[in-house]
Amino acid sequence: MIRGEFINVLFVCSRNRWRSPTAETLFRSFPGIRARSCGTSKAARKQVQNADIDWADLVIVMEDEHTSRLKARFRQSLNSEFIYVLDIPDEYQFMDPDLVDVLEQTVTPILMAALKQD
Repeated sequence: MIRGEFINVLFVCSRNRWRSPTAETLFRSFPGIRARSCGTSKAARKQVQNADIDWADLVIVMEDEHTSRLKARFRQSLNSEFIYVLDIPDEYQFMDPDLVDVLEQTVTPILMAALKQD
């Protein structure tokens, strides 16, 4: 699964404006982690591309619909075994303290488990 000394984690939401950029900001300095964020919508600030999927060791999406969109668009290159769904609704602003709390509680255990497997 892991291709080097870092684990590449791609955070995905719809428009890449609030949830996934918040996650990227929080976890880009997490030891052993490299983080990026993208969106599944055509209106996304940064729309997910094949290169992002190829880069990622783990894909962490905010909602089930993001998994469905990724599978539909990247069926050939997406390893669904390494997709985690957080079930975080689109009701937060960038770096909202409540969003930060939810992300820290849900993502940290995923990253710690992945680092132990390395």
